[in-house]
Amino acid sequence: MASRLILRIHEKHARLTSSEQKIANVLVENQGLIETHTATELANMAGVSKATTARFFRSLGYVDFEEVRLQAREERDRTQPYSQKEQAPDQVILGRSIVDHLDLELRNLTRTFEELRSDRLPEVAEILSTAPRVWFLGFGAEDGVARIGKTLFSRLRHDVHYIDGAGQDWASDLAMMGPRDALVLVTLETRPKLLRSLLAYARTSRLRIITITDHRYQAQAERFSETVLPCHVASYGMLNTHATVVSMLRLLAIAYVGKNAVAVKQRADTLDAIVEELDLLE
Repeated sequence: MASRLILRIHEKHARLTSSEQKIANVLVENQGLIETHTATELANMAGVSKATTARFFRSLGYVDFEEVRLQAREERDRTQPYSQKEQAPDQVILGRSIVDHLDLELRNLTRTFEELRSDRLPEVAEILSTAPRVWFLGFGAEDGVARIGKTLFSRLRHDVHYIDGAGQDWASDLAMMGPRDALVLVTLETRPKLLRSLLAYARTSRLRIITITDHRYQAQAERFSETVLPCHVASYGMLNTHATVVSMLRLLAIAYVGKNAVAVKQRADTLDAIVEELDLLE
């Protein structure tokens, strides 16, 4: 089965320069070189410069060589069975060591926030501050992340709502939406067909859409979103990681607090007073 890298090469081959085609030919002949060789070694094998190699991967839509290598490892892990070798249970998570898990999560977090444009947070904070209502929506596992977003922002401002991703009462929720409301959409693969209809309704209702998604979906999300916050969510193939997505939500909350410190403090005091009056805590 052809890898996603090879499929991209076939798709864009005619638009590559002659030097870039040399690298493409090397990789098509041996896909495994991505995992076993460095970018410099690939350049030497193709007889081109390292700069040409970097430009080649950018032409295919990748940020850099490391992203290509990570994708290749994900594909390998998705198609190859886990090792049957006995290992201590406290050292293994889904067939991977704790060290591997930590390394991957740290890379996802680092790349996500290193690549985040500095002007994005003020933009989103402004949208969330001026919106009459804020809505959170996610599907599948991301439904749970949307719940976290709703809970988080409910501590900061009024009129924060959660749309049930299972669709128990979509009509009632959609009927409440109005112009300038903010919709925070959390979406990773796989995406339901229904998403298109909901987004069409949101645009017609003049909602301001903020999308938190995997970075490979950024271009598509920009077609219907006012702002896109791309996250690196590489995993070992069995389960999506949501560490960067949840961290992004917290960062948005921090940006909102920074813009609305007085109002947030007043709301927090009000909520704490209600909790105390109801005697909910020990």
